[in-house]
Amino acid sequence: MSAKNRDNKNRWRNITVGFRVSPEENERINKAVALSGLPKQEYCYRRCLNQDVVVQGNPRVYKALKLELAAVLTELKRIEAGSSVDEELMNVIELIAIILGGLKGENENGE
Repeated sequence: MSAKNRDNKNRWRNITVGFRVSPEENERINKAVALSGLPKQEYCYRRCLNQDVVVQGNPRVYKALKLELAAVLTELKRIEAGSSVDEELMNVIELIAIILGGLKGENENGE
């Protein structure tokens, strides 16, 4: 049996779970997965089971943060030109702030 089909408690993973999402939801999930540094499967089941998603700083996470911050900067420049802030941008900014706070070792209160 393949080791990759077992979890960290050596339980056999043989059940597939799938669900449908909108293109916007898919984009949001993919951003969160990229920023977490976890494989999509790991990220999704941790979130579904209400487990902590602990971001480990690595080159992949750094690259994802860099790309997302570049996209945020583009959106902020658009907003400065007179457009409004949409909820998706605020969600991405909040997620980046949480991740960066965790990487610096801060607690949720910013202390």
